[in-house]
Amino acid sequence: MARKIFYSFHYDNDVFRVQQIRNIGALEDNEPVSPNAWEEVKKGGDAQIEKWINENMKNRTCVVVLVGEKTSIRPWVRYEIKKAWADGKGVLGIYIHNLKCAKTIKANPFSSGQCSKGNNPFDSFTINGKDMSSIVQCYNPNVNDPYKDIRDNLEKWVEKAIEIRNNY
Repeated sequence: MARKIFYSFHYDNDVFRVQQIRNIGALEDNEPVSPNAWEEVKKGGDAQIEKWINENMKNRTCVVVLVGEKTSIRPWVRYEIKKAWADGKGVLGIYIHNLKCAKTIKANPFSSGQCSKGNNPFDSFTINGKDMSSIVQCYNPNVNDPYKDIRDNLEKWVEKAIEIRNNY
C-alpha cells in the first residue's frame, strides 16, 4: 500500500536534495511546490504559510523530515513536526547532507556537493517527559551511496514510523 507522505525540509537550502528523494517514487507524496508558488505563499505571511501546511499535511499518513544543515532551527519545520505528532501521523527524519546538490557544486566547483550534517530536529521536543529523539527515528543513510540507501529503505522506515506513532 502506498503511503501518502508530507516532506518537511528547509526549502532554500535543501530543495535540490529533496527533489532526488521525491524522484525515488516509492511513496505517494505531495506535489513539490515551485519556487514561484512558494514565494506567493510566503507573501501571505505566517497565517498563509500555516494554512498551506495544514492543507497539504491533511490526509497524509506520515511526515518525513529531510534533515539538512539548518533544518532543525527552521520554525516551520518545527511547526510541522509538532502538528504531525499531535495529528497522530508517523514521523521520522532522514539526514540528507551526503546527497550531492547541484546548487552547492555550482557555487563551489571544487566541493563535493555535500553539506554539513545538521542537528537532529527531534532533540528539542519531549513526549510524555521523554526526548522525542529517543522515540522518533532519524536515519543517517550510508555515506557511500545515500540515495540507494534511502531508496531501498524509505518504505520500511515510513512503516516503522507509523507503527511507533500508533504505539503512543
